[in-house]
Amino acid sequence: MKPIRYDRHARKRMKDREVSEDEAEFVIKNPDACKPSIKGRINAFKFVNGRYLRVTFKEESDHILVITVTIRKKPFIG
Repeated sequence: MKPIRYDRHARKRMKDREVSEDEAEFVIKNPDACKPSIKGRINAFKFVNGRYLRVTFKEESDHILVITVTIRKKPFIG
């Protein structure tokens, strides 16, 4: 798998929402579901540590760039 990098926005959101890099990486590598998003991005969804995570990322030529991370208590998708 390509190395994972985090843009500034993703790092801030992860800090604010108390999501670790390990959790974000786990979602990308083992999603419950994936859906395409805008601008060639992908949303990966996973239930981790009692909350639902959505990791939005884009696959670049030499790495995976995490754009943002969102959490919910209820599933994002039905």
